[in-house]
Amino acid sequence: MRRIKVLIVDDSALMRELLTDILSSSPQIEVVGTAGDPYIARDKILRLCPDVLTLDIEMPRMDGLTFLERLMASHPMPVIMVSSATERGCDTTFRALELGAIDFVTKPALNLDGGLKELSDEIIAKVIGAFRAGVRRRSRSPVIELTPAQASAGIMENKTAACNSAYKVVAIGTSTGGAEALLSILCQLPADSPGIVAVIHMPPVYTKSYAERLNRSCHVNVKEAEDGDRILPGHVLIAPGNYHLTVHRTGTICKVRISDTEKVSGFRPSVDVLFHSCARHLGSNAVGVILTGMGHDGAAGLLAMSLTGAHTIAQDERSCVVFGMPREAIKLQAATQVLPLDQIPAQILRHGYALPAESGGSRAGGSRAGGSTGGAPGTGSSDTGPPGMRLQGPASSEQSRVQCRSLNST
Repeated sequence: MRRIKVLIVDDSALMRELLTDILSSSPQIEVVGTAGDPYIARDKILRLCPDVLTLDIEMPRMDGLTFLERLMASHPMPVIMVSSATERGCDTTFRALELGAIDFVTKPALNLDGGLKELSDEIIAKVIGAFRAGVRRRSRSPVIELTPAQASAGIMENKTAACNSAYKVVAIGTSTGGAEALLSILCQLPADSPGIVAVIHMPPVYTKSYAERLNRSCHVNVKEAEDGDRILPGHVLIAPGNYHLTVHRTGTICKVRISDTEKVSGFRPSVDVLFHSCARHLGSNAVGVILTGMGHDGAAGLLAMSLTGAHTIAQDERSCVVFGMPREAIKLQAATQVLPLDQIPAQILRHGYALPAESGGSRAGGSRAGGSTGGAPGTGSSDTGPPGMRLQGPASSEQSRVQCRSLNST
């Protein structure tokens, strides 16, 4: 079997050496070269024809984002970003995912002692996953735009429905490719959507930045979950990195709990943990959605939800970046529906409100719902043309500045 050819692009010689050692330890991977900046990388891509690129963000002469954008326009290929776990690093990483990167890993510390094996396994798995995913053309679904009359009528209908099914909770799980997939779904939901809880495989720091980014882009309120937060209509709670998220119900009130218990299905947070808690505490008063991602996390949990009467949805292969988690759920016959990404929001609204079939999908957009989630006390000019992948001159500081923009303004 042919090994996966990888080119490592990083301005740090020590980091290039560390990544080379990590990736070369896998019998499935061959590091065919390294590059200290995008100009060297361009020449080596054309000469060595790598299958996957690992790309640093901050580099001399041209930053990683500018290079990624030009690369995807002229010579698209699977790219894994290697990013620092800082606030600025998070923002630029999410911008890289928008531009077409398959996934990202946190840059390993050069003095890392414990945990290097685990981090090495993650990097190797993501490179292999990126190779299998190939290059996917990504399209964003627009935010729903309705006339003022439609919006007013829709919001009133939704508020009535929400009162009649106050305990419906939508649980979403995803991994590789999920940052953009979840953004695409949430941006199409109105401000009074059913309450949503979500698990995405991301390290600490990133989940908070990701939730803030979603909150700037969507009609619904989005935040990183805290222990004791209530699940309310118009609000989305994202599991914090390295903590499991579970749903609990007391009478008419649904809350989340956060815990750092052992990893499940190889992950913390785990989609299986969230889904099993929904099956146990909510039964048919829940909707389960499993999106793009490597591995099998969430498949067994989605089956448990289905067996207790919840409506369950799996993203279809064509619209997935990696058809791993949905495929495993489908194999278990855990999914009531298998749908392309752009059809999932309408079904979330239809089954989240438990309305008749003819009402599904005609939901209104609108301004963000006010209020808090009520946490428990104490918790608080470039040339992108194809010929030779031309790169004209180092990017200026103005050109390389990256600003996080809301989807509503694009």
